[in-house]
Amino acid sequence: MADCYSQLRVADCGTMRASEHELKDTPPQWRQVNPVTLKSYLWYFLKLGSVCFGGAIVLTTHMQRDLVDSRKWVSHDEFENGLALAQLVPGPLATQLAMFLGWVRFGHLGATLVALAFITPSFLVVLGLSALYVHYSGLIWIQGAFYGIGAAVIAIMALGVFKLSTRSIGRDRLLWGIALASLAVTAITETEYLGVFLGAGLLAVMIKTPQQKPPSVTPAIVLPVWLFTGMSAPADSALLWRILTFFAKSGAIVFGSGLAIVPFLHGSVVQDFGWLTEQQFIDAVAVAMITPGPVVITVAFIGYLVAGCAGAALAALGVFLPCYLFVVLLAPHFHTYSRRPRIKAFISGVTAAAIGAIGGAAFVLGRRAIIDVPTSAIFGLALILLIKFKRLPEPLLIGLAAVVGLCLKIL
Repeated sequence: MADCYSQLRVADCGTMRASEHELKDTPPQWRQVNPVTLKSYLWYFLKLGSVCFGGAIVLTTHMQRDLVDSRKWVSHDEFENGLALAQLVPGPLATQLAMFLGWVRFGHLGATLVALAFITPSFLVVLGLSALYVHYSGLIWIQGAFYGIGAAVIAIMALGVFKLSTRSIGRDRLLWGIALASLAVTAITETEYLGVFLGAGLLAVMIKTPQQKPPSVTPAIVLPVWLFTGMSAPADSALLWRILTFFAKSGAIVFGSGLAIVPFLHGSVVQDFGWLTEQQFIDAVAVAMITPGPVVITVAFIGYLVAGCAGAALAALGVFLPCYLFVVLLAPHFHTYSRRPRIKAFISGVTAAAIGAIGGAAFVLGRRAIIDVPTSAIFGLALILLIKFKRLPEPLLIGLAAVVGLCLKIL
């Protein structure tokens, strides 16, 4: 196939066009798109990041329905290649797909601006919720709200693991074995190991393709102190640097849904660094569930609790920067390698291990969030509602759980 990506360019008016020579060499399925201006493209992703809840599965579904089926701004082949790349490389799936679709229409500038438009709304919402949480966490009303929210979040995570398993693993016995082993390791040790994920990928390569070898900030003194003050004292430069590097490392090794980052964060944030308590970490996941856009924005809440606005910004920058670099560097060459058996096998193994780790994290967090009869009842009722009403918005469910928790604490 000709290098279709390099043949796409943006005319001076901002509308996507191709020269006669390019149209001649480009396969028909890549040409069946309507013209779109950069302004309209960015407005779409800004709106999507502002009003769409539900995580990667819901976000990718909206992109396919709106951009491919309805507006025809993106061809089916372009979308499929973007989805494959997002599944292949580490990082939050929906965000990477949005970046790729920005790149395929408007190059590196498009990928950059689409990323900002898609991420900024949820970042601002989390920043506001973080400030409220820090200032009012000692009050009974917010304690009661998160008392109910925690149990509902565990129900959402549990059902999310089931959905991810059935969609990504299917009936593959090898991948189910990997997922269950990863779940057990996470549940027993209460931490996650990168070696488990890499080993799972290599095991899948060896078994599925046996004939082939495995793939070998410092704050300025003029800045207000509150900018880098979280739950405790103002953060120093060493802590800010650690926040940036830790979340960058997390963003560079996590595959798939935004929930996949939860097990990676839990062990380090709660146990190793001691930045958050178990309840605060559950609250961080809850905040991500009740905000629009990518679920992985939970890192901004964690960063805020540790080091205020500066911590939130550095955490978000760290987790999204690796996936941005993966997209803009690999997109021009991805179609050459996307169907290679070894790569597909490796990613299938890593994905199965990640799903198992999410299940293990849900088990560990569940032991902290479901602590008595009322929280057990909230968990069970939330799970029943999610199963019975498949289109029930998760923010609505979490809101109801918050009200129930508040009533239980006050009465």
